[in-house]
Amino acid sequence: MTTDSDTPWLTDQEQRAWRTHLDVSRLLMHQLERDLQPFGLTNNDYEILVNLSEAEDHRLRMSDLAASTLQSKSRLSHQITRMENAGLVRRESCESDRRGLYAVLTEEGWDTMRRVAPHHVASVRKHFIDLFSPDDLQALRASLTPVAEHLRVQRGTI
Repeated sequence: MTTDSDTPWLTDQEQRAWRTHLDVSRLLMHQLERDLQPFGLTNNDYEILVNLSEAEDHRLRMSDLAASTLQSKSRLSHQITRMENAGLVRRESCESDRRGLYAVLTEEGWDTMRRVAPHHVASVRKHFIDLFSPDDLQALRASLTPVAEHLRVQRGTI
């Protein structure tokens, strides 16, 4: 592409790498979502369940959960309402901050997490991990780590 601007346009090789990354990201997330559908979960549901299952006492402040899942507080609130209706989580008041709320994993949510996690891991393996050699995985991680760190700095999470 040629223009009169000073924009440093992507080379053909850079463009192919960028578009391959976009294709892989979209296709992989679509496939993982499809593999969660039989369990009545979305990728967002599963991410919330993982975050809560790994948190102390299986609970997180809503603001912290929103930050860790990259969701707006409003969007997360709607998501948590859906998950509450499904019996997976509940909200609890924060005693130290009357305006604050916790999202808490219910027993049903914990049971769902334990039941679904092996299937999700198998899906991640089948559609991503097992397609790489151990050396390729290490190289991929090394290549993507600076991008992740840069983006965390941009978000102000480092």
